[in-house]
Amino acid sequence: MIKNNLKIAWRNLTRNFSTSFINIVGLAMGIATCLLISLYVTDEFSLDRYNEHADRIVRVVFRGTVKGGTINEAHVMPPVASTMKSELPEVEETARLRIGGSPLFVVNNKVFHEEKMAFVDASFFKIFTLPFIKGDLSTAISSPNSAVISESTALKYFGTNDVVGRDLLIKDSPNILKITGVIKDVPQNSHFHFDVFTSLDALEDSRSDSWMTSEYYTYALLSKNASREKLEKNLAVLFDKHVATQFMAGFGMSYQEYKKTGNKIGLYLQPLTDIHLHSNFNYDLSAPGDIRYVYIFSAIALFMLLIATINFMNLSTASGFKRCKEVGVRKVLGADKQNLMRQFMLEGVLLTYISLGIALGIVLLALPLFNQISGKEIEIQKLDAFKIIPFLLTFGLVVGLFSSSYPALYLSSFNPLRVLKGKISRSAKGLNLRSGLVVFQFIISVGLIFGTVVVVQQLDYMRHIKLGYNKDNVLIIPSWPLGKNEKTYYNLLMQDSRIKHVSHSSYLPAGESNNNNFFIYPDGNTDQWVKTIRYDIDEEYIPVMGMQLKEGRNFAKTFGNDSLSVIINETAAKDLGWNDHSLGKILTNKDNKSYRVIGVVKDFHFRSLHEQISPLVMVLSDQAGSLILKTQTADMEKLIQKLASLYRSFPTDIPFSYSFLDDRYAQTYQAEVKTGKLLSIFAGLTIFVACLGLFGLAIFTANQRRKEIGIRKVVGATVPDITRMLSSEFVKLVLIAIIISSPLAWWMMHKWLENFAYRIEMQWWMFVLAGALAVFIALITVSSQAIRAALTKPVDSLRDE
Repeated sequence: MIKNNLKIAWRNLTRNFSTSFINIVGLAMGIATCLLISLYVTDEFSLDRYNEHADRIVRVVFRGTVKGGTINEAHVMPPVASTMKSELPEVEETARLRIGGSPLFVVNNKVFHEEKMAFVDASFFKIFTLPFIKGDLSTAISSPNSAVISESTALKYFGTNDVVGRDLLIKDSPNILKITGVIKDVPQNSHFHFDVFTSLDALEDSRSDSWMTSEYYTYALLSKNASREKLEKNLAVLFDKHVATQFMAGFGMSYQEYKKTGNKIGLYLQPLTDIHLHSNFNYDLSAPGDIRYVYIFSAIALFMLLIATINFMNLSTASGFKRCKEVGVRKVLGADKQNLMRQFMLEGVLLTYISLGIALGIVLLALPLFNQISGKEIEIQKLDAFKIIPFLLTFGLVVGLFSSSYPALYLSSFNPLRVLKGKISRSAKGLNLRSGLVVFQFIISVGLIFGTVVVVQQLDYMRHIKLGYNKDNVLIIPSWPLGKNEKTYYNLLMQDSRIKHVSHSSYLPAGESNNNNFFIYPDGNTDQWVKTIRYDIDEEYIPVMGMQLKEGRNFAKTFGNDSLSVIINETAAKDLGWNDHSLGKILTNKDNKSYRVIGVVKDFHFRSLHEQISPLVMVLSDQAGSLILKTQTADMEKLIQKLASLYRSFPTDIPFSYSFLDDRYAQTYQAEVKTGKLLSIFAGLTIFVACLGLFGLAIFTANQRRKEIGIRKVVGATVPDITRMLSSEFVKLVLIAIIISSPLAWWMMHKWLENFAYRIEMQWWMFVLAGALAVFIALITVSSQAIRAALTKPVDSLRDE
């Protein structure tokens, strides 16, 4: 029986090749899109879940709302870990991590620049699942100079992973690290990526009892039955108790007085598995994802699959009229409704599995491009075949049964007497259902078109917004590797006429940058603390960046006491209560060091446009770090070659590197750019598949109205009249979809734009553009079928009357 049904199914597939081809292509595109997005979503949710106790691990973070802005920091104070373990019984273990800088290791007379080193507590490997290849987990970080390295680092440094007991010499330092363990490389789906772990005991600061500084990423392993909410309340009590004892010395007022002025700070617990998708912290160990984009793309995957299955239904019912006599004959010969339904559903499942096979091929071909656009490193080879194959088989069966259920029910319910006489009446209920499905498709399509327009406009706004500084032709060179020769290199650069200004600072308004919280109060008023960001700059910084002073002057070498002077931004002046009367005012920091305001710089965006401009204080400093160059040349390549040549003339083991400020600015919004690209691609695919559904309904309508069309032509209707009549029905459906979709799309994009402190306003023309594109695409899709129906000779339509 099944064999016979399969033969019939295959015969019908080949006989109606054009319809089957459209069905297969539409369903394959829908399934491929759904699978690609599923890989993306699965990868996003996999972060940090490789850890055996991932559900019990939390990170301690520092949050607060204070005058001058908010505090969101991923690292906390040195004694938090030990205090939690000793005072909170729900905490089984704690561990800290601190970034280890970029040391130069000497191995076999070769120098290696290590950029992924971290200091950790010995308990770190008890909390995180990082399997040891060599060495003993329990004693790996047992002494201050011990180190655990990754397998790839062992192979890079020594050519083998059997390196326990070997030494890592730190150049220009008496310290020697003894390798006590080798671990497998930290998985890609981790929120931290380090290759060398050494003991925190080597840092004197790690034993500090200060609750006023925070540079330690702190993790806790909770007991199995611990309540995170209850523990967080106990942590708040613990924090208040310990901070209160030190607050007076640091801020000149009691902690209770500080809180009464509206300030609120505290420690909170963040589940390990939330770090990637639910973080908005400064100083995080890696760039976070965004759960909102995961939801958006998940919805697109679901809608894409729904649209593809709706197309299948429409096209199957449209082509079903060619088989109505077959149904009538089989019913007369004894076939019941259940047998016919099984036949049609088997055909649907067969088409679905063919589509699934093609979809898998599309995924394999598209995955490299998808990885490039999304920034992922998804590899099909790494998927578990024992899980993925049953999933795909089940997925294909479910999609096949769902998409073929309505066509099977519809086709098997034909009345044999009527179909054999050629009398198939139009079902208003069925037509309304099919029209409703097309409206649903275009609701999604119009929403995606509108969303794409809004995203593109917001990205364009961010590219052209007045930043308060000029990011063009600004070159950044890390100069710290030159050590004592940095000043000489600086002087050589100043002699080049292609370089207009050179500033000495590691503080940048775009991309990764140094920045420090700087708590200050004005005019001796210790009850008016304001949180600001401190920039350490020199007198050339403002000219290099093209910033504008609202009042006052810049730092200058001619003023000997500028080391006790500051320049503040407009927001700081406002928050300090000075507004346009800031010059000469005195502000004091928590170390009781006072500064005089000599200038007010116009507000500039030194953080993402997701955030409001916060108070900023610029302090004169000659610290080493990076050189920032304002260039004036049309041949940037030759200038960079000259800069590199001068750099290499000094003894250093770290190669020359550089970056452009405008590139760093663009990098800040890579997530939004990637989202815009993916949204555009998926919107295009969704519209393409939706048009297949519209095409299916056009075929269906033309088939049902062929006699009406013939009669109209006999009584004088022209081809344009017939084309207009058929096309207008589809335009009405699209217009209905536009009316329903517009408020929904506005609401969704309004929510997305709320994520930006500086954003566009949605304009009426965006809705008009999205609607016009939808109508235009719909007309192009149905016009060919409408014209074809209109050109049919009346004698061919009416020959059986």
